[in-house]
Amino acid sequence: MESLSEVLKQWPVGNKMSDKARQLQEELLDHPLVIKLRAKYPELNEDSIRLNLNRVYQYTKEHGNCSNCPGLDLCPNDFEGHYTMLSGEDQGGVTQLVDRKVPCKKFLARQSEQQVRSRVRSFYVDDLALSRGYSAEEIMFKDLERLKSAQQVMGYIDQTKQEGLQTRGLYLGGKFGTGKTFLMCYMLYELAKAGYSGVIVYVPEFVEDLKSMFQEPQKLKETVELMKSTDLLVFDDIGAENLNPWVRDHVMGTILNYRMNRKPTFYTSNHDLDMLEKHFSFTSKDGDELHKGQRLMDRIRPFVDYVLVSGENKRGK
Repeated sequence: MESLSEVLKQWPVGNKMSDKARQLQEELLDHPLVIKLRAKYPELNEDSIRLNLNRVYQYTKEHGNCSNCPGLDLCPNDFEGHYTMLSGEDQGGVTQLVDRKVPCKKFLARQSEQQVRSRVRSFYVDDLALSRGYSAEEIMFKDLERLKSAQQVMGYIDQTKQEGLQTRGLYLGGKFGTGKTFLMCYMLYELAKAGYSGVIVYVPEFVEDLKSMFQEPQKLKETVELMKSTDLLVFDDIGAENLNPWVRDHVMGTILNYRMNRKPTFYTSNHDLDMLEKHFSFTSKDGDELHKGQRLMDRIRPFVDYVLVSGENKRGK
């Protein structure tokens, strides 16, 4: 943004410049913001204002820009998302004009939004699912067949906000494309606004990536610790992965063993709980291991409420 001195440089020299400069000074002194400032700080005399015309010019100019805000990305002020605020402060018995930069509401809203999003981590989940905006109306009424399950998720969110972090999570089961991941991302976003951290993991790709992590023990340890410690953990599309005994018993088992009775874990799946137990009971390496499948389900079944998500397949729409 141009300063007062830069504006004056564009004017012709001589008497015409002097006349324009005096006219600008008078316009600034008569500006409603300056009149209001002097009313608030009556000890600020006209000489103090004239000695700080550059600050006064910036003050009025930036407030004008804010009144016609083109949006943060196009903010014309010197410091994006901030405007100049003037005040009078006593300095050695003399009131001096002091300026400071103040963040605008849009800047604070963006900052708050960034803080919310920073609380949610995703592994192999489309970022669009987390970065898009959500509304309660869209969640509840986009698909009326999904209304009951949406109400259960909304009820869980409200309960957590009122009572604090729960130890039980939710298990969202249902057909392909009914919005199970969408509901879980909404829950993470809403509870992130309440200060809770969250992680959502797309299980099929996570399981495949674990094979490479086996050669990177530090990365594996950090990933497991993050999933153990986060407030809210979502295993997305569980039951669609190609399971092996190591992943089931030493990764999933370790994470769930730590979280049960401590922090809630959530799941989306095309399987119901009985079908998921059958899935966990068979691996390509060792075949049927019913007791190991049941052992892992003992860390899931007692700690979730089952939510059937009905509705039409929305993928590709």
